[in-house]
Amino acid sequence: MFTGIVEEVGTVVAVSHEGTNVRLTIRARMATELRVDESVAHNGVCLTVVRQDADIYEVTVVQESLQRSNLGTLAPGDGVNLERSLLLGDRLDGHMVQGHVDTVTECLRAEDLHGSWRYTFRIPEQKQLLVHKGSICLNGVSLTIAELSENDFSVAIIPYTQEHTTFRSLQPGDKVNVEFDVLGKYVERMVLWAAVNGIFVSMAPVFSGLVPIVFSSMGSA
Repeated sequence: MFTGIVEEVGTVVAVSHEGTNVRLTIRARMATELRVDESVAHNGVCLTVVRQDADIYEVTVVQESLQRSNLGTLAPGDGVNLERSLLLGDRLDGHMVQGHVDTVTECLRAEDLHGSWRYTFRIPEQKQLLVHKGSICLNGVSLTIAELSENDFSVAIIPYTQEHTTFRSLQPGDKVNVEFDVLGKYVERMVLWAAVNGIFVSMAPVFSGLVPIVFSSMGSA
């Protein structure tokens, strides 16, 4: 589990292929503190450290992750957003991020607002999971949806995030990893399950009442 607060931008040193998998070799300051089997988010994708030596470590990206993320496009010299897994008791500075990327989307515009930046992205297929002022994780960065329309959505980037993540090099046309808010995904799943099984209930007047009703129905099935 992660929070979407990037610790540092690592550098891809080497990329090799192992069957349908890709092995990434990363140089990062945090590498000296890592151990084999530890989880690290790479552009928002949770990967396991398989080798560590001084300031270098390696991870394996399986085909499922390659198909759902931009990790397959990484090349030596590229930057990658890194975050170690959340420790119990830490402050949750971003939002709950699983490291399970749902899809990729395209950056349409990057605007310098002279104090902040606004990045606009194409609406992904799962647009029902986007909420105005809701949370979204892009390339491993916890962000708030500032604007939402039928065809695109925008996020606002503060100077610190711009300087300390790969957003500093993001250009229109680049693909970014998207992880939707896990709460929204679970609620959608429960509502769809209830509807398919003929137990859909009205969301009005109090939405909070829906969750225990669906849970109760699922538990008695």
